[in-house]
Amino acid sequence: MADPIPSGALPAAIMAESSGVGCQRAAAVLLGVGADAAGTIFRMFGEPELRRVALGAKDLRSAPPARVSESLETFISAMETVGGDTAAGDDLLREVASKALGPDLARRAFDGVIPPPPPDEVLGPVSQADPEALAMVLGREQPQTIALVLSSLEPWRAAGVMDRLPDKIRPDVLRRMATIESVAPEVLREVGQALSSELKALVAGGMRRVDGKSTALEILRRISPQQQGVVIAEIEKDDQTLAGELRGRLFTFNDLINLADRDLQTLLREIDAGRLTVALKGATADVRQKFLQNLSSRAAEMLADDLAAMGPVKLASVESAQQEIAKQAQELASQGRITIVGPSEKML
Repeated sequence: MADPIPSGALPAAIMAESSGVGCQRAAAVLLGVGADAAGTIFRMFGEPELRRVALGAKDLRSAPPARVSESLETFISAMETVGGDTAAGDDLLREVASKALGPDLARRAFDGVIPPPPPDEVLGPVSQADPEALAMVLGREQPQTIALVLSSLEPWRAAGVMDRLPDKIRPDVLRRMATIESVAPEVLREVGQALSSELKALVAGGMRRVDGKSTALEILRRISPQQQGVVIAEIEKDDQTLAGELRGRLFTFNDLINLADRDLQTLLREIDAGRLTVALKGATADVRQKFLQNLSSRAAEMLADDLAAMGPVKLASVESAQQEIAKQAQELASQGRITIVGPSEKML
Protein backbone atom coordinates (compact mmCIF):
# COMPACT_ATOMS: atom_id res chain seq x y z
CA MET A 1 0.00 0.00 0.00
CA ALA A 2 1.30 3.46 -0.90
CA ASP A 3 2.46 5.86 1.81
CA PRO A 4 -0.07 8.50 2.91
CA ILE A 5 -0.03 11.61 0.77
CA PRO A 6 1.67 14.52 2.59
CA SER A 7 -0.92 17.15 3.42
CA GLY A 8 1.42 19.93 2.32
CA ALA A 9 1.47 18.48 -1.19
CA LEU A 10 -2.29 18.57 -1.55
CA PRO A 11 -2.88 22.24 -2.47
CA ALA A 12 -0.21 22.32 -5.19
CA ALA A 13 -1.27 18.97 -6.60
CA ILE A 14 -4.95 19.78 -6.58
CA MET A 15 -4.46 23.14 -8.33
CA ALA A 16 -1.84 21.88 -10.82
CA GLU A 17 -4.28 22.08 -13.72
CA SER A 18 -5.48 25.49 -14.87
CA SER A 19 -7.99 24.53 -17.54
CA GLY A 20 -11.75 24.55 -17.05
CA VAL A 21 -11.72 20.76 -16.63
CA GLY A 22 -8.83 21.09 -14.18
CA CYS A 23 -10.86 23.47 -12.00
CA GLN A 24 -13.71 20.95 -12.06
CA ARG A 25 -11.32 18.17 -10.98
CA ALA A 26 -9.97 20.34 -8.16
CA ALA A 27 -13.49 21.02 -6.88
CA ALA A 28 -14.37 17.33 -7.25
CA VAL A 29 -11.32 16.22 -5.24
CA LEU A 30 -12.07 18.69 -2.47
CA LEU A 31 -15.66 17.50 -2.40
CA GLY A 32 -14.52 13.88 -2.26
CA VAL A 33 -12.01 14.23 0.58
CA GLY A 34 -14.68 15.58 2.94
CA ALA A 35 -15.36 18.83 4.77
CA ASP A 36 -12.54 18.57 7.37
CA ALA A 37 -9.77 17.82 4.89
CA ALA A 38 -11.14 20.37 2.42
CA GLY A 39 -11.13 23.02 5.17
CA THR A 40 -7.45 22.32 5.92
CA ILE A 41 -6.58 22.63 2.26
CA PHE A 42 -8.60 25.83 1.84
CA ARG A 43 -6.50 27.47 4.56
CA MET A 44 -3.44 26.96 2.38
CA PHE A 45 -5.01 28.69 -0.62
CA GLY A 46 -4.81 32.31 -1.63
CA GLU A 47 -7.78 34.11 -3.16
CA PRO A 48 -6.83 33.24 -6.80
CA GLU A 49 -6.80 29.50 -5.98
CA LEU A 50 -10.04 29.80 -4.06
CA ARG A 51 -11.69 31.53 -7.02
CA ARG A 52 -10.57 28.73 -9.31
CA VAL A 53 -12.14 26.16 -7.03
CA ALA A 54 -15.33 28.22 -6.88
CA LEU A 55 -15.44 28.36 -10.69
CA GLY A 56 -14.87 24.61 -10.88
CA ALA A 57 -17.61 23.94 -8.32
CA LYS A 58 -20.03 26.05 -10.35
CA ASP A 59 -19.21 24.16 -13.55
CA LEU A 60 -19.35 20.83 -11.67
CA ARG A 61 -23.12 21.15 -11.46
CA SER A 62 -23.40 20.23 -15.13
CA ALA A 63 -20.65 17.57 -15.07
CA PRO A 64 -21.41 13.80 -15.16
CA PRO A 65 -22.27 12.27 -11.74
CA ALA A 66 -19.14 10.12 -11.85
CA ARG A 67 -16.81 13.14 -12.10
CA VAL A 68 -16.06 13.17 -8.33
CA SER A 69 -15.02 9.51 -8.10
CA GLU A 70 -13.08 9.70 -11.38
CA SER A 71 -11.24 12.82 -10.20
CA LEU A 72 -10.31 11.20 -6.87
CA GLU A 73 -8.97 8.09 -8.62
CA THR A 74 -6.92 10.22 -11.04
CA PHE A 75 -5.61 12.37 -8.17
CA ILE A 76 -4.57 9.40 -6.02
CA SER A 77 -2.93 7.68 -8.98
CA ALA A 78 -0.96 10.83 -9.80
CA MET A 79 0.15 11.33 -6.19
CA GLU A 80 1.36 7.72 -5.87
CA THR A 81 3.73 8.22 -8.80
CA VAL A 82 5.40 11.34 -7.36
CA GLY A 83 8.99 10.57 -6.44
CA GLY A 84 10.90 11.83 -3.41
CA ASP A 85 14.34 12.24 -4.98
CA THR A 86 15.67 15.21 -3.01
CA ALA A 87 19.05 15.04 -4.72
CA ALA A 88 17.46 16.14 -7.95
CA GLY A 89 15.06 18.48 -6.20
CA ASP A 90 15.82 21.57 -8.27
CA ASP A 91 15.34 19.84 -11.62
CA LEU A 92 12.29 17.93 -10.42
CA LEU A 93 10.54 20.95 -8.97
CA ARG A 94 11.45 23.04 -12.00
CA GLU A 95 9.81 20.43 -14.23
CA VAL A 96 6.73 20.21 -12.02
CA ALA A 97 6.39 24.00 -11.88
CA SER A 98 6.83 24.23 -15.65
CA LYS A 99 4.02 21.76 -16.24
CA ALA A 100 1.76 23.36 -13.66
CA LEU A 101 2.38 27.05 -14.29
CA GLY A 102 3.97 27.21 -17.73
CA PRO A 103 7.64 27.23 -18.80
CA ASP A 104 8.01 31.02 -18.84
CA LEU A 105 6.85 31.54 -15.26
CA ALA A 106 8.90 28.58 -14.03
CA ARG A 107 12.02 29.82 -15.82
CA ARG A 108 11.68 33.31 -14.33
CA ALA A 109 11.14 31.92 -10.84
CA PHE A 110 13.99 29.37 -10.84
CA ASP A 111 16.45 31.57 -12.76
CA GLY A 112 15.75 34.67 -10.67
CA VAL A 113 14.45 36.76 -13.59
CA ILE A 114 12.48 39.84 -12.55
CA PRO A 115 8.85 39.22 -13.58
CA PRO A 116 6.85 41.61 -15.74
CA PRO A 117 4.20 43.77 -14.07
CA PRO A 118 1.34 41.58 -12.81
CA PRO A 119 -1.89 41.72 -14.87
CA ASP A 120 -3.74 43.65 -12.19
CA GLU A 121 -1.25 46.51 -12.49
CA VAL A 122 -1.75 46.74 -16.25
CA LEU A 123 -5.28 45.51 -16.96
CA GLY A 124 -6.71 46.79 -13.69
CA PRO A 125 -10.05 45.30 -12.55
CA VAL A 126 -10.25 43.31 -15.79
CA SER A 127 -7.58 40.91 -14.51
CA GLN A 128 -9.79 39.96 -11.54
CA ALA A 129 -13.18 40.12 -13.26
CA ASP A 130 -15.67 37.29 -13.02
CA PRO A 131 -15.32 35.17 -16.21
CA GLU A 132 -19.03 35.43 -17.02
CA ALA A 133 -19.09 39.22 -16.67
CA LEU A 134 -15.88 39.58 -18.66
CA ALA A 135 -17.25 37.32 -21.41
CA MET A 136 -20.32 39.54 -21.70
CA VAL A 137 -18.11 42.60 -22.18
CA LEU A 138 -15.56 40.96 -24.49
CA GLY A 139 -18.30 39.41 -26.60
CA ARG A 140 -18.87 42.85 -28.12
CA GLU A 141 -15.19 43.37 -28.99
CA GLN A 142 -13.17 42.45 -32.06
CA PRO A 143 -11.42 39.02 -32.00
CA GLN A 144 -7.96 40.66 -31.86
CA THR A 145 -8.91 42.60 -28.72
CA ILE A 146 -10.37 39.49 -27.08
CA ALA A 147 -7.21 37.52 -27.92
CA LEU A 148 -5.00 40.26 -26.48
CA VAL A 149 -6.90 40.34 -23.19
CA LEU A 150 -7.20 36.56 -22.77
CA SER A 151 -3.50 36.09 -23.52
CA SER A 152 -2.72 38.41 -20.60
CA LEU A 153 -4.98 36.71 -18.06
CA GLU A 154 -4.28 33.74 -15.83
CA PRO A 155 -4.93 30.59 -17.92
CA TRP A 156 -7.78 29.36 -15.71
CA ARG A 157 -9.58 32.70 -15.93
CA ALA A 158 -9.00 32.95 -19.68
CA ALA A 159 -10.41 29.42 -20.11
CA GLY A 160 -13.49 30.39 -18.11
CA VAL A 161 -14.07 33.40 -20.33
CA MET A 162 -13.49 31.40 -23.51
CA ASP A 163 -16.09 28.82 -22.43
CA ARG A 164 -18.68 31.60 -22.29
CA LEU A 165 -17.88 33.33 -25.59
CA PRO A 166 -20.04 32.64 -28.68
CA ASP A 167 -18.98 29.44 -30.45
CA LYS A 168 -18.53 31.14 -33.80
CA ILE A 169 -15.75 33.48 -32.63
CA ARG A 170 -13.72 31.02 -30.55
CA PRO A 171 -11.59 29.60 -33.43
CA ASP A 172 -10.61 33.09 -34.60
CA VAL A 173 -9.77 34.19 -31.05
CA LEU A 174 -7.66 31.08 -30.39
CA ARG A 175 -5.86 31.48 -33.72
CA ARG A 176 -4.92 35.06 -32.84
CA MET A 177 -3.88 34.09 -29.30
CA ALA A 178 -1.51 31.47 -30.70
CA THR A 179 0.39 34.16 -32.63
CA ILE A 180 0.79 36.66 -29.76
CA GLU A 181 4.32 36.67 -28.32
CA SER A 182 4.54 40.07 -26.63
CA VAL A 183 2.54 43.24 -26.11
CA ALA A 184 3.45 46.67 -24.80
CA PRO A 185 2.14 47.36 -21.26
CA GLU A 186 0.74 50.74 -22.34
CA VAL A 187 -1.42 49.04 -24.97
CA LEU A 188 -2.79 46.60 -22.40
CA ARG A 189 -3.33 49.43 -19.93
CA GLU A 190 -5.39 51.38 -22.47
CA VAL A 191 -7.50 48.33 -23.31
CA GLY A 192 -7.91 47.53 -19.63
CA GLN A 193 -9.14 51.03 -18.82
CA ALA A 194 -11.78 50.90 -21.55
CA LEU A 195 -13.00 47.46 -20.53
CA SER A 196 -12.97 48.39 -16.83
CA SER A 197 -15.42 51.20 -17.55
CA GLU A 198 -17.75 48.76 -19.29
CA LEU A 199 -17.45 46.25 -16.45
CA LYS A 200 -18.23 48.96 -13.92
CA ALA A 201 -21.31 50.00 -15.88
CA LEU A 202 -22.37 46.36 -16.18
CA VAL A 203 -22.18 45.78 -12.43
CA ALA A 204 -23.72 49.14 -11.51
CA GLY A 205 -26.57 48.71 -13.95
CA GLY A 206 -27.30 45.15 -12.89
CA MET A 207 -26.81 43.97 -16.45
CA ARG A 208 -27.92 40.42 -17.07
CA ARG A 209 -28.10 37.99 -19.95
CA VAL A 210 -31.29 38.08 -21.98
CA ASP A 211 -32.60 35.94 -24.79
CA GLY A 212 -33.15 38.67 -27.35
CA LYS A 213 -33.51 36.19 -30.18
CA SER A 214 -36.51 34.48 -28.59
CA THR A 215 -38.12 37.85 -27.89
CA ALA A 216 -37.58 38.90 -31.50
CA LEU A 217 -39.21 35.66 -32.67
CA GLU A 218 -42.24 36.27 -30.46
CA ILE A 219 -42.62 39.74 -31.98
CA LEU A 220 -42.31 38.32 -35.50
CA ARG A 221 -44.98 35.72 -34.75
CA ARG A 222 -47.42 38.50 -33.89
CA ILE A 223 -47.20 40.22 -37.29
CA SER A 224 -48.54 39.09 -40.65
CA PRO A 225 -46.60 36.70 -42.91
CA GLN A 226 -46.17 39.54 -45.40
CA GLN A 227 -44.53 41.71 -42.76
CA GLN A 228 -42.44 38.77 -41.57
CA GLY A 229 -41.13 38.28 -45.09
CA VAL A 230 -40.17 41.94 -45.42
CA VAL A 231 -38.37 42.02 -42.05
CA ILE A 232 -36.42 38.80 -42.62
CA ALA A 233 -35.51 39.87 -46.16
CA GLU A 234 -33.98 43.06 -44.73
CA ILE A 235 -32.06 41.10 -42.11
CA GLU A 236 -30.84 38.71 -44.80
CA LYS A 237 -29.11 41.57 -46.63
CA ASP A 238 -26.70 41.96 -43.70
CA ASP A 239 -26.70 38.53 -42.06
CA GLN A 240 -27.85 35.52 -44.07
CA THR A 241 -27.08 33.10 -41.23
CA LEU A 242 -29.24 34.97 -38.73
CA ALA A 243 -32.05 35.38 -41.27
CA GLY A 244 -31.99 31.64 -41.96
CA GLU A 245 -32.09 30.82 -38.26
CA LEU A 246 -35.01 33.19 -37.63
CA ARG A 247 -36.89 31.84 -40.62
CA GLY A 248 -36.29 28.26 -39.50
CA ARG A 249 -37.45 28.88 -35.94
CA LEU A 250 -40.36 31.09 -36.97
CA PHE A 251 -42.01 28.47 -39.15
CA THR A 252 -40.98 24.83 -39.35
CA PHE A 253 -41.87 21.99 -41.68
CA ASN A 254 -44.08 20.42 -39.02
CA ASP A 255 -46.11 23.64 -38.86
CA LEU A 256 -47.39 22.85 -42.37
CA ILE A 257 -49.91 20.53 -40.73
CA ASN A 258 -51.86 23.67 -39.78
CA LEU A 259 -52.30 24.79 -43.41
CA ALA A 260 -55.75 24.59 -44.92
CA ASP A 261 -56.03 21.84 -47.54
CA ARG A 262 -56.38 24.38 -50.35
CA ASP A 263 -53.22 26.20 -49.23
CA LEU A 264 -51.26 22.96 -48.90
CA GLN A 265 -52.33 21.98 -52.43
CA THR A 266 -51.03 25.33 -53.68
CA LEU A 267 -47.72 24.65 -51.94
CA LEU A 268 -47.52 21.12 -53.36
CA ARG A 269 -47.63 22.52 -56.88
CA GLU A 270 -44.42 24.46 -56.11
CA ILE A 271 -42.49 21.65 -54.43
CA ASP A 272 -40.05 19.33 -56.17
CA ALA A 273 -41.32 15.76 -55.74
CA GLY A 274 -37.88 14.40 -54.88
CA ARG A 275 -37.30 17.02 -52.18
CA LEU A 276 -40.73 16.33 -50.72
CA THR A 277 -39.94 12.60 -50.44
CA VAL A 278 -36.71 13.35 -48.56
CA ALA A 279 -38.48 15.86 -46.27
CA LEU A 280 -41.27 13.40 -45.42
CA LYS A 281 -38.70 10.73 -44.58
CA GLY A 282 -38.20 12.48 -41.22
CA ALA A 283 -41.73 13.83 -40.76
CA THR A 284 -44.23 12.74 -38.14
CA ALA A 285 -47.00 10.35 -39.18
CA ASP A 286 -49.59 13.17 -38.93
CA VAL A 287 -47.62 15.51 -41.20
CA ARG A 288 -46.99 12.71 -43.71
CA GLN A 289 -50.70 11.86 -43.77
CA LYS A 290 -51.57 15.53 -44.24
CA PHE A 291 -49.49 15.67 -47.42
CA LEU A 292 -50.70 12.32 -48.77
CA GLN A 293 -54.38 13.19 -48.39
CA ASN A 294 -53.89 16.38 -50.42
CA LEU A 295 -52.44 14.57 -53.40
CA SER A 296 -54.35 12.70 -56.08
CA SER A 297 -54.79 9.00 -55.41
CA ARG A 298 -52.15 8.04 -57.96
CA ALA A 299 -49.64 10.68 -56.74
CA ALA A 300 -50.20 9.67 -53.11
CA GLU A 301 -49.66 6.01 -53.96
CA MET A 302 -46.43 6.79 -55.82
CA LEU A 303 -45.15 8.94 -52.96
CA ALA A 304 -45.97 6.23 -50.41
CA ASP A 305 -44.12 3.65 -52.53
CA ASP A 306 -41.10 5.94 -52.84
CA LEU A 307 -41.01 6.43 -49.08
CA ALA A 308 -41.25 2.71 -48.44
CA ALA A 309 -38.45 1.95 -50.90
CA MET A 310 -36.16 4.75 -49.71
CA GLY A 311 -33.13 3.62 -47.75
CA PRO A 312 -31.44 5.47 -44.90
CA VAL A 313 -31.07 9.22 -45.46
CA LYS A 314 -28.70 11.59 -43.68
CA LEU A 315 -30.41 13.70 -41.06
CA ALA A 316 -28.78 16.80 -42.54
CA SER A 317 -30.36 16.05 -45.92
CA VAL A 318 -33.80 15.64 -44.35
CA GLU A 319 -33.48 18.88 -42.38
CA SER A 320 -32.27 20.75 -45.45
CA ALA A 321 -35.26 19.57 -47.53
CA GLN A 322 -37.70 20.44 -44.74
CA GLN A 323 -36.21 23.91 -44.30
CA GLU A 324 -36.36 24.49 -48.05
CA ILE A 325 -40.07 23.59 -48.20
CA ALA A 326 -40.88 25.65 -45.08
CA LYS A 327 -39.13 28.61 -46.72
CA GLN A 328 -41.19 28.11 -49.89
CA ALA A 329 -44.35 28.20 -47.76
CA GLN A 330 -43.24 31.45 -46.14
CA GLU A 331 -42.53 33.00 -49.53
CA LEU A 332 -45.98 32.02 -50.80
CA ALA A 333 -47.53 33.49 -47.64
CA SER A 334 -45.59 36.75 -48.10
CA GLN A 335 -47.02 36.92 -51.64
CA GLY A 336 -50.53 36.41 -50.27
CA ARG A 337 -51.02 33.14 -52.14
CA ILE A 338 -51.50 31.02 -49.01
CA THR A 339 -52.35 31.73 -45.36
CA ILE A 340 -50.08 30.45 -42.63
CA VAL A 341 -51.98 29.58 -39.48
CA GLY A 342 -50.29 29.17 -36.12
CA PRO A 343 -51.21 26.22 -33.87
CA SER A 344 -53.10 28.55 -31.50
CA GLU A 345 -55.01 30.43 -34.22
CA LYS A 346 -58.50 29.58 -35.36
CA MET A 347 -60.02 29.91 -38.79
CA LEU A 348 -63.72 30.58 -39.45
